[in-house]
Amino acid sequence: MTKSIIERTRSTLNQLRDELLAERTDGHHWTGTLSASALSTATAISAMSAVLIHSTDPVNRTRLAHCIASGIRYLQHQQNEDGGFGDTDRSHSNIATSYLVLAASGLAGQAIDQTLETETILKLNRYIDQLGNMEALRKRYGKDKTFVVPILTNMAIAGLVPWNNVAALPFEAAVFPQAMYRLLQMPVVSYAIPALVAIGQARHFHGPKAFFLVRLIRRASINRTMRVLGRMQPQSGGYLEATPLTSFVVMSLAATKRGDHKVVQQGLNFLMASMNDDGSWPIDTNLATWVTSLSINALASDPADDREWCTDELVQWHLKCQHQVRHPFTGAEPGGWGWSDLSGAVPDSDDTPAAILALEKISEHVDQARAGHCKTAVELGQTWLRKLQNRDGGWPTFCRGWGKLPFDRSSNDLTAHALRALAVSFKADPDLKWGRHVAAGIRFLEQNQEPDGSWLPLWFGNQDRSDESNPVYGTSRVLLAAAADLLSPQATQAGCQYLIETQNTDGGWGGGDSVAVWLKKNRDREFRVTSSIEETALAVEALASVAILGRNSPQESGGEAANGDAIIGRDCVNSQSQLQHGGTKASSQAIISGVEFLLNSVKEQRHRVPWPIGFYFAKLWYHERLYPLIFTMAALGKYLQFAVDKPTLAGSVNEINPQQNPQQTPPEV
Repeated sequence: MTKSIIERTRSTLNQLRDELLAERTDGHHWTGTLSASALSTATAISAMSAVLIHSTDPVNRTRLAHCIASGIRYLQHQQNEDGGFGDTDRSHSNIATSYLVLAASGLAGQAIDQTLETETILKLNRYIDQLGNMEALRKRYGKDKTFVVPILTNMAIAGLVPWNNVAALPFEAAVFPQAMYRLLQMPVVSYAIPALVAIGQARHFHGPKAFFLVRLIRRASINRTMRVLGRMQPQSGGYLEATPLTSFVVMSLAATKRGDHKVVQQGLNFLMASMNDDGSWPIDTNLATWVTSLSINALASDPADDREWCTDELVQWHLKCQHQVRHPFTGAEPGGWGWSDLSGAVPDSDDTPAAILALEKISEHVDQARAGHCKTAVELGQTWLRKLQNRDGGWPTFCRGWGKLPFDRSSNDLTAHALRALAVSFKADPDLKWGRHVAAGIRFLEQNQEPDGSWLPLWFGNQDRSDESNPVYGTSRVLLAAAADLLSPQATQAGCQYLIETQNTDGGWGGGDSVAVWLKKNRDREFRVTSSIEETALAVEALASVAILGRNSPQESGGEAANGDAIIGRDCVNSQSQLQHGGTKASSQAIISGVEFLLNSVKEQRHRVPWPIGFYFAKLWYHERLYPLIFTMAALGKYLQFAVDKPTLAGSVNEINPQQNPQQTPPEV
C-alpha cells in the first residue's frame, strides 16, 4: 500500500530528527562545518608566505612552510574548467578569488619555492584576461573598497601590481572613538577596520608619498592605530574568526617588516590552528551559535516534538553566548549574540533574533530558575535590537548609522528577523512603549518590496542569477514575519504569489543549472533537479507558516481579530483578490510539490549536499553542512503543523480519509 504524503513526511522527519541530534557537539549544541574555501586558502598562503619572505628569523618557520605547501596542493585541485577559481568547490569562478590564488602562488614561490603547476597558471591567466583584468575586479565591487583594496594590496605584496595601484586608506581615522566612525564616512564597511589600519599602513610605507602634512599625521598615528589593532584582536587571534580578514592584516604588517609584532604572531597562530586536514581553510571558523539557534527552531517546528533534547547544558551554553560587555570590535553594547561562541564573533542583528526565538522555544521546558534567566536574556537582547535600528526603520548588521556601503545598510532579511524577535513580547503586550520600532520596521519592509512581490536579502545569494541576489531566501524570511502577523495582507499576498510563480518544474525553488551539473559530476549519476534543498525548504516553510496563520485566524473560527486588518493570514487564504491570482489551490499545490521535492531529496541523500547560498562579507560564497538538514526539518515540521490533525510522538496521524469524504481536498493555503 502506498504511503500518503503525510505518513512519508512523518517518517522522514523522524529520520532527520535523529540525524540532527546525532550532529550535536558534546551531546548538547551544534557546531556545523563551513565549506573549505579557495579564497580563504589563498589569503592564508599569502599571509604566511609574506611572513617568511620579510622576516629574518620567523617563528615557526618549518610549520609555516608546511602549511603553505599543503595549501598550494589543495588549490592545485580546485581550478574550474574555465581556468578560474571559485570561493568554494561548488562555486562559479570569479575574478576576486582568481586574482588571490594567482598572488598566493607567486608568494609561495618566493617563500618556499613551490607554486601551482605551470599549466594551471597559464589557464588562470587566460581566464583573468578574458574577464577583463582589473576593470572586471573594480566592476564586481563598485564603490565599495572593502575587498578591492585588500586584493590589490595582496597583489602588490606579491609583486604583481605596483603599489600606486593600491588606493590610500585613511588609517589615521582609527584613532578616533568608535562612536565617530560612521560620521567620518569611512571608505570601508564597519567590520573592516583592522584591514583599514593594516593595509593603510602598508600603502603608506610602500606607495606614493602623500602631501607633507598628511604624511606627518599618518606617521604620528602609526603606533596609536596599532594599539587599536591590538585591542580589536580577539583572544583567538582571528579577526571575526575570519581567515581572509586576519590574513590581510598579517600580510600587510609582515610586508612592512613587522612580522614579529604581537598582532602578527597571534594572527599566525589563528591561521595555523584553523587549517583543515586537506590543506584548506574555511571562510570562518564556525557558525555554532547560529546553527544551534536554527536547530532549536527546526526541532521545535515538529508538532510531535517533546523537547527531550532541551538539556540544561544546552540552555546554559546558549545563554553564555550572549555578549555581556561592550564589544571591542564594533563598540556594541551588551545584549547581542554573534554567530559563534568563539572570541572573534561579533553581536549582530541576525544571530541575536535567532537566539531570542530559540530561547523562547525552550524556556517553557526548563525549571523556573532557568526560565527566569532565559526571560532576562531575551529582554536584554530585545533592548539591544531596538537600539540598533536605523532611522529608515530597518536593521543593519553590526552598527547603527553605517549606511554608505551595501553590507552596512538596513536589509530586509535582518529587519524581518528582528521584528519576529521583538514580536515575541510586543504581541503579548501591545502597550509596550517600543511599538513604534515595530511599526517602523514594517514600513521599511513594505517600502522595500520589489515590484514582483519579492524581497532581496543581504547575507545570502544565488550564484546562478546574473546579479547574484537571492529573492527566494529574502522573500521566505520576510514571509515568516508576515506569518507572525507583522505585514499587511497586500504585501504578504504579493510575497506568497512571487514564491508560487517562481517554483521550478522539479517542484523546488532557487538553484540553477550549476546544481544539476555538479551533482552529475560528483555523484556519478544524473539528477533531474536544478533546485537547491536550502531554498526549497525555506519557501515551503514560509508558505506553510502563512497558511497556518490563515487557518488559525479569529475570522476562521468566527471570532474577531486582535489586531484588526493586520491579521494577514485570513486575507491570504480567503480573499477574492488572491483567488483571482492563483487562489488557494495553487498555494496548496506549491507546498505539496515542494514537500515532495524535499522527501525525494532526503531519500536520495541529497540533503547531505549543501549548496553555496551564503554570502560572507563582501560577496564571499560559502556553504554550511547543516543548512539543508536544518532547513528541511523546519519546512517539513511546518507542513505537518498545517496538514496533520492531532499528531502523536510515535508518528501516527488522523489524516484526511478520501474514502470517507470523496469531496475532501488536501489542506488549502
